[in-house]
Amino acid sequence: MSFLLRRRGWWALCLAVGGLAAGGGALAKSAPLTIVVPYAPGGPLDKSARILAEGAQAQLGPVQVQNRPGAGGNQGAAAVAKASADENLLLMGAVATHAVNPWLYPDFPYDPIRDFKPIALVARTPNVLVMSAAKADALGIRGTGDLVRHLKAHPGELVFGSGGNGSIGHIAGEMLKSLTNTRMTHQPFAGAGPALKALQDGGVALMFDNLASSLPLIRAGKLKALGVTSLGPDEALPDVPSINSEVPGFHVSTWFGLFAPASLPDAQAREYATAFSRAMRTPAGAQQLQAMGLEPQELTLEAFGGFVRSEYKKYEFLIKAVKIRLQ
Repeated sequence: MSFLLRRRGWWALCLAVGGLAAGGGALAKSAPLTIVVPYAPGGPLDKSARILAEGAQAQLGPVQVQNRPGAGGNQGAAAVAKASADENLLLMGAVATHAVNPWLYPDFPYDPIRDFKPIALVARTPNVLVMSAAKADALGIRGTGDLVRHLKAHPGELVFGSGGNGSIGHIAGEMLKSLTNTRMTHQPFAGAGPALKALQDGGVALMFDNLASSLPLIRAGKLKALGVTSLGPDEALPDVPSINSEVPGFHVSTWFGLFAPASLPDAQAREYATAFSRAMRTPAGAQQLQAMGLEPQELTLEAFGGFVRSEYKKYEFLIKAVKIRLQ
């Protein structure tokens, strides 16, 4: 009996050691690392998440991407905020999930500051004010100034589309109306993709879209870029002026980055920040991001956290000042 017990104990020890070796010791992961994208597949966040997942596997092992769209990004973000450690989830969060939506939705399902640990900013990209090239030519609109003059002469005539009530495109449109004392009708869609299709089909006259999404259509001559929403021109569209140059005080941008649940240990957060930052800067990763009009970013951990907190306060002020409502 003592021999059998000793033998069973030896096998148990072997299994335990083997499990630690395969799983990395006490930090062994019970599930593959998964980046949750809280939007439908195909957009810049989804594409960027897949670029980073592939680039970080050499350091982190298998990294999956899972799309959980719903409620303007809140559904997927809430799932990560409430995740247990053994689920091993990260979130590709954005200006909407961490700075805009908390001020728009009643009974918000998570705290964007306390419930997350910022890992790394992935991209900051301006939005661009676009019209179909045919519509812009027909109305003689070549830039933001021409558009403002047209809106003053024809109040309420033009319809601008957006990816939904409270989206950055909606906020940008309301901000333009407020700063120029003009009128446009807002038409929300279930995502920026359908809004962009409606713009090309003539269902809406203009929209504010993120640069990464509209850039191929601008380069193909299908869309006319009237202005970018950054404070100055963007490298991807050097000949397109900022809207701020015609409408002082106008400045909004899209950003997105990786977040972990707040319970993630600091050592693991540093490991993730290092791995994903390197993935952004590999030749393949940088080339794929730049093809989308995105540049790898430098902000990680606390620096990224400070940026998120400042954006959270900025959009509180902006949404209250412009009186944006979901309905």
